[in-house]
Amino acid sequence: MEKKQHLIALDLDGTLLTDDKVISPLTKQAILQAKEQGHIVIISTGRPHRSSIGYYQELGLNTPMVNFNGALIHHPYDNKWRVLHNPMPKRTALKIVDACYHIGVYNVMAEVKDNVYLDQYDEKILDIFKMAPNDPPFTIGGLKNKLQDDPTSLLIYPMENNITALRNHLNDYHAELIEHRKWGAPWNIIEIVKKGMNKAVGVQKVAHYYHIPKERIIAFGDEDNDLEMIEYAGVGVAMANAIDELKSVANHITDTNEQDGIGHFLDRYLTLNTKAM
Repeated sequence: MEKKQHLIALDLDGTLLTDDKVISPLTKQAILQAKEQGHIVIISTGRPHRSSIGYYQELGLNTPMVNFNGALIHHPYDNKWRVLHNPMPKRTALKIVDACYHIGVYNVMAEVKDNVYLDQYDEKILDIFKMAPNDPPFTIGGLKNKLQDDPTSLLIYPMENNITALRNHLNDYHAELIEHRKWGAPWNIIEIVKKGMNKAVGVQKVAHYYHIPKERIIAFGDEDNDLEMIEYAGVGVAMANAIDELKSVANHITDTNEQDGIGHFLDRYLTLNTKAM
């Protein structure tokens, strides 16, 4: 359909990745074909760098990456590319930690780029956030004492019955300073970043760097942290497994993450003639 250079922004979980957290052969081949045709591919995720870089390398990317829902925009291989890091104030983060335990949560985790601070030792949290061999070890202990820098994000593991109360508190007392999102199943994790940070911010900055107009941005997503990105992109694509709110703002709906949704869409839209590897 289109032969001009596009920027292709890929969410990871529930979008690029199957439920087994791998990139399917057909989707991978479509992305490689798109790259060969001169299109620019980036990862735009709520994940930190440490848990995104493996997929980045698998796709052979050499482009900026959007992490923490836009709170960190950087280029893994180009030190000259200006890093854009927008953490929230530590003071705000610690106020939220206090409120969390008053309302009722299992645990709270803070991330400063790739450094992770876990308020209390927790096997379940450690299992969710499995570390790669080269990851720095988690710092475990009270955040009030251990957290020295402004955090890139806070991750809250709430008691299920208290999720609504906690999110209401965040809206009522911290809405001017933070954004908060709830992860999709199977985790009930609430993620908090600085106000104004979202994936659209990151994608816009990368598109500007490559001189790609908005109408030639293709963005894929499935959850509420993809809303701004899908709305911003000229070609916003929701997965069939996406939440209804995202589908309602998307320009297109493709197949699920288990059915090569990205691969099939790129093949049709960019006339790639993809064949599975």
